[in-house]
Amino acid sequence: MKKFKFSILVSLIGIFILSSFTGCGSKNTANTEGASENKKSVELLNVSYDPTRELYEDYNKAFAKYWKEKNGQVVTIKQSHGGSGAQGRSIIQGQEADVATLALAYDIDAIQKAGLINEGWEKKFKDNSSPYTSTIVFLVRKGNPKNIKDWDDLTKEGVSIVTPNPKTSGGARWNYLAAWGYALKKNNNDQAKAKEFVKKLYGNVSVLDSGARGATTSFVERGVGDVLIAWENEALLSLKELGKDKFEIVVPSLSILAEPPVAVVDKVVDKKGTRKVAEAYLNYLYSKEGQEIAAKNYYRPRDEEIAKKYENQFPKVNLFTIDDVFGGWTKAQETHFADGGTFDQIYQPKK
Repeated sequence: MKKFKFSILVSLIGIFILSSFTGCGSKNTANTEGASENKKSVELLNVSYDPTRELYEDYNKAFAKYWKEKNGQVVTIKQSHGGSGAQGRSIIQGQEADVATLALAYDIDAIQKAGLINEGWEKKFKDNSSPYTSTIVFLVRKGNPKNIKDWDDLTKEGVSIVTPNPKTSGGARWNYLAAWGYALKKNNNDQAKAKEFVKKLYGNVSVLDSGARGATTSFVERGVGDVLIAWENEALLSLKELGKDKFEIVVPSLSILAEPPVAVVDKVVDKKGTRKVAEAYLNYLYSKEGQEIAAKNYYRPRDEEIAKKYENQFPKVNLFTIDDVFGGWTKAQETHFADGGTFDQIYQPKK
């Protein structure tokens, strides 16, 4: 199995595809229109966001085994990873994904508006089509030399922050909104004060990578920065693979509930004849095995039994939702991340 390795190359968006083969069929199962009618084999492409590489490497093997046992058909799943926003645009521009497993609903909404996904996609699967959740935490170097304890500490002079670019990365948008939500609560919902707080925070950003994995690479491999604003699953994976003797996780007093969604790309699966297996692929994420795999890869499972089993793995975090604080993703995107929005107003790249 591929080990968790950080490389500067992975920060490039969608430039490579990881293939997960089951080992129980032909190595040359090329997919053409109607290929699923061939009982022997079928191929899917899952276009996903940056830090799900390890999750889907494990999950694809499990699903392929399940599908072979149930239907006698060999399924091969190919993966494409990169910043969520960029991945969504790649589908719109012609990448023939059977399924999209992205970082946030807005990126799938954009694919839907392009006519590739049917309306109501968020109701297609349980829990608003989000089979697992995560949140945003801080990863610091061992001993926490800058004494980072909460969001306020990220605005202090002399603190160097690493985070991805909200223009290309879904995780980066969660990071930004988590900071904004904290600032709103601290300042009695004063938007002007929240804007000033987040502007000051981004003034300390030293590296703005295109995706979450690239940001992690900058922090843990290149040694850039004092603190990485990160997906919880990415931070926990860093501790597992790189050692608790090198890094620590700091849980802020308030963070955001991140709900990464999944969707079938209707126009593609109907063209290729892969709808049945694509829908089963996403449904199986909600199975006991799928939820167990999510938890083992440090995503918070929806299944209560599995969540109870892994409760000690995840720190207690006070969470707010994007609907409660920002009125949903459409409004948040228009206000903060559209061209000329709040992010463009507050962020000036360092020269």
